[in-house]
Amino acid sequence: MELSLSPLGLGCAQLGNLYHAISDETAVATVRRAWEEGVRYFDTAPHYGLGLSETRLGAALRSFPRGEYVLSTKVGRVLEPNPDGAGARDDQGFAVPAAYKRRWDFSRDGVLRSFEDSLTRLGLDRVDIVYVHDPDDHFEEALRGAFPALRELRDQGVIGGFGAGMNQAPMLGEFVRRTDLDVVLVAGRYTLLDQPALDELLPLCLDRGVRVVAGGAFNGGILATAEPGRVYDYAEAPPELVERAGRIAKICARHGVELPEAALALPMAHPAVASVVVGAHDPDQVSVNARRARAAVPPELWTELVDAGLLRADAVIAEGVS
Repeated sequence: MELSLSPLGLGCAQLGNLYHAISDETAVATVRRAWEEGVRYFDTAPHYGLGLSETRLGAALRSFPRGEYVLSTKVGRVLEPNPDGAGARDDQGFAVPAAYKRRWDFSRDGVLRSFEDSLTRLGLDRVDIVYVHDPDDHFEEALRGAFPALRELRDQGVIGGFGAGMNQAPMLGEFVRRTDLDVVLVAGRYTLLDQPALDELLPLCLDRGVRVVAGGAFNGGILATAEPGRVYDYAEAPPELVERAGRIAKICARHGVELPEAALALPMAHPAVASVVVGAHDPDQVSVNARRARAAVPPELWTELVDAGLLRADAVIAEGVS
């Protein structure tokens, strides 16, 4: 897959009104600011706001040259009209009317339908990367239906590459072994607090030339601020995890580094990771994250974290230092 991913990507769940609503104007301004900050990789999905994220992202990207950015979306959830839900709010974290319902479908037909619907919402005739989205409970169906369908689209030149996006590492590793996918998106599993992707996934991807996109670098919020937050992977963080994050933050501070700066630097330094995607609700948040991604992190910080038992010793740090 000859696609160039910018080191920092924009995750576009927030464009689908994740947690709270933003205006169309704010959504467009957020994408424009990302562009100004050098972001050239944008990731979305039908799941995000029941298609709203795709619609807004496609509209915002129309003023930029199509050959100068990489766009990924996902398959696995087909959106179907839900006439009874128009007056209710979506029940999966997005501040949008429940005018559609999601139906899990990893079959060939379901994938092709989902992809065509995404092209319509995006207003595009091709997508660079398509991920099989959260197939945790649909392993066999994804292997038999979704991946062969995406391989066909890649062979036809309709997409540049395909992969899988999940919040876990072991199944992604199994997909790498059993398919010829190009890229994986692993969310929240190679972070300052949690590094199970080191067990197998990242070494396997390096060995097989599969690119890795790292999402969830802030683990849902706990690592997003200089003082640790209280949300971990979309739920209230256990006290012991908050305490651990606090210890990491203190070591970061001793080295003149903020916790979220270190949280972005860790995945960015791994040779298997092509891009780290971070979401934003507004343009200012984009700029803050871009500044954090540019921050210099001294190797001594990683050494101290390892010595304190707060970071795995096999974490691959900048310039091969661990």
